[in-house]
Amino acid sequence: MEHANHHIENHHSHEHQANHGESGHDKHAGHNVSDFWKRFIVCSIVSIPVLALSHMIQQWLGFELSFAGDKYVLAVLSTFIFIYGGYPFLKGLYDEVKDNAIGMMTLIGVAITVAWAYSVAITFGLQGMDFYWEMATLIDIMLIGHYFEMKSVMGASRSLELLVKMMPSTAHHLVNGHIHDMPVSHLKIGDMIMVKPGEKVPVDGMVTEGESYVDESMLTGESKPVKKEKDSKVIGGAVNSNGSLTVKVTSTGKDSYLNKVVKLVEDAQKVKSKTQNFADRAAKVLTFVALGGGVITLTVWLLLGYPFVFALERMVTVMVISCPHALGLAVPLVVAISTSISAQKGLLIRNRTAFENARLITTIIFDKTGTLTKGSHELQKIKVLNPKFDDKELLRLASGIEQHSEHYIAAGLLRKVKELNIAIPKSENFNYLPGKGLEGIVEGKEIKVVGPNYLKEQNIKSAETIDDFTGTVVYVLIDKNVAGYFTFSDQIRESSFEAIQILKEAGIKNLLLTGDNEKVAKKVSDDLKMDGFLANVLPHDKLEKVKELQAKGEYVAMTGDGVNDAPALAQADVGIAVGSGTDVAAETADIILVNSNPKDIANLILFGKATYNKMIQNLWWAAGYNIIAIPLAAGVLYQWNIMLSPAVGAVLMSLSTIVVAINAQLLKTKLR
Repeated sequence: MEHANHHIENHHSHEHQANHGESGHDKHAGHNVSDFWKRFIVCSIVSIPVLALSHMIQQWLGFELSFAGDKYVLAVLSTFIFIYGGYPFLKGLYDEVKDNAIGMMTLIGVAITVAWAYSVAITFGLQGMDFYWEMATLIDIMLIGHYFEMKSVMGASRSLELLVKMMPSTAHHLVNGHIHDMPVSHLKIGDMIMVKPGEKVPVDGMVTEGESYVDESMLTGESKPVKKEKDSKVIGGAVNSNGSLTVKVTSTGKDSYLNKVVKLVEDAQKVKSKTQNFADRAAKVLTFVALGGGVITLTVWLLLGYPFVFALERMVTVMVISCPHALGLAVPLVVAISTSISAQKGLLIRNRTAFENARLITTIIFDKTGTLTKGSHELQKIKVLNPKFDDKELLRLASGIEQHSEHYIAAGLLRKVKELNIAIPKSENFNYLPGKGLEGIVEGKEIKVVGPNYLKEQNIKSAETIDDFTGTVVYVLIDKNVAGYFTFSDQIRESSFEAIQILKEAGIKNLLLTGDNEKVAKKVSDDLKMDGFLANVLPHDKLEKVKELQAKGEYVAMTGDGVNDAPALAQADVGIAVGSGTDVAAETADIILVNSNPKDIANLILFGKATYNKMIQNLWWAAGYNIIAIPLAAGVLYQWNIMLSPAVGAVLMSLSTIVVAINAQLLKTKLR
């Protein structure tokens, strides 16, 4: 496995070419896998006459086949298998010894060399039974085992690269209203392209014209088609459905979302977590146990007065059976599968250790806006306090100021203005009041759109107090007098209820963290039946809240949208950036969720647990099997006629590898 991994890591390190994933390493690794397959086929065919000429097989099957010089034919055929079929293992042995990294290849190399050399010695006169057929079948089984092992690890790693390969190679380039088909690789940022119904979006871009629904499920895991209209972002690789879209190219090649995802996943698969380092150490220890065990077995049987051939057979069997192949596969295969399944569901793992540590999480903090709630803030109520104005006039004047803001309150207000077909007036001297609101001059009037904090600070008494309101309140001041207020409320996402329920069943405490007032926080927390809330928390205080919980011994996961939450995400034991969309580089988070679906967060934590459990199960299976197999191979139960032959040892060893591989594949059922 080390050998296989060595190849896989090597082939990952080649620069991932932007040209539809046609990276050099694919060909290299593909050739390597097919090389094992070819060697297996050739050696299996040559093994047939080797088996037919072996006396042991003839005795078992009750036939006889002999002719002058048959033992030399047997020796030549077996030597061919040893050299041609054993080459990858002998080369692996050489590499490991040279790099001072003794591992499984050393074990296999030593076992087949001992078996071959001993058998050749018998052909030329040494007393005893030859080992040719055991050596031949061992090499066959090892070759096929390696073939499947490398195929499964690479298959898991390459499922994302296949997405890149499936990207369209040509795009409809728009120049002065005319369409020219050109290779995607020739597109530059700022170019305009047309995406027709049913086609794949060739690159990341921004819609400038047209409306359509786009299926992004294979990129983000979002099952419902997403509506795209003017100024919507589209991701290369998404499938356009019913409408035609004109798209302005925003990123190409290596900078595209899909390539960033592939790079992220490759990096995550390459970086070893603590569990994986442990598995590597265990494999090394087991290798020394096997080599040492082999020598001890040989010595003990010789001291007991048994013939050398018997003692040697036991030694070879111990070495063969204890090759901890399954151990080498136990963790890397789970890693490869979990990272690529996660990525296809819109969960991007940047820190593998944090992901595996999801099982330790005791408390999860949700940043409210846009995670548990939709963050859309619909305008609920307009209350006019100055009879000179009516609802529409109040809205119109406020919209003159709010058009300059990106805030979700502004977005909610402007949606209402658009709905009522109100023309937005021009404004001057626009000014942003951090944490309080906005001000400016509209049609000669001094307008302020502010929150309750501003009124408190300025000691302005409003004609109405609205302490019982659970949404967000915004006051409109015209020439320093309160003219009225708007109330906005945020909707809780449907999936939030399910997410909190899943976390509760898993025994994880969940807290709401928000800059909103106590009333709003309490309402959301109560509606969702959460364990508690932290209200009125300013962005820079979030970090302190995480530290406070950690000081109490909690293992904290923090979710946020990555902008003002960056310090808290970095401080948390597991930082989860939510809804980062095309901005894959949410630098401080350990895990990035492409969608803002809270259920993904709950699933992610459970999937992290499942991944860790699979690794541990595999390690137990791989190492535990040897605890029983090595003594049997050494001949501990010989006096009761219970013994393992080298060939049966090789079969059992391959079986344990298959069990580990199947168990790792079962992970696919764990992500809801």
